[in-house]
Amino acid sequence: MLLALIAQFLDPEQGPEPTGDWRTEPEAYIALLLLGFAVGILGHIFKVKTMVATGILMIFLATVGLPLWLQLTR
Repeated sequence: MLLALIAQFLDPEQGPEPTGDWRTEPEAYIALLLLGFAVGILGHIFKVKTMVATGILMIFLATVGLPLWLQLTR
């Protein structure tokens, strides 16, 4: 019964019609995310706390900050 409920939820024909204006491509977010991981890893290797914090901030911006800001300003 639970499997049938989950399958119904995942059916794209059952969900709401997508609305909104998504003109941005995800490549920029993915690039920022990967760059944030690289900066954070380098910060850990060289033991530079500022680099680690910058990497964490870049990851946060790529996953939450910028998409949320774009959605709220449109």
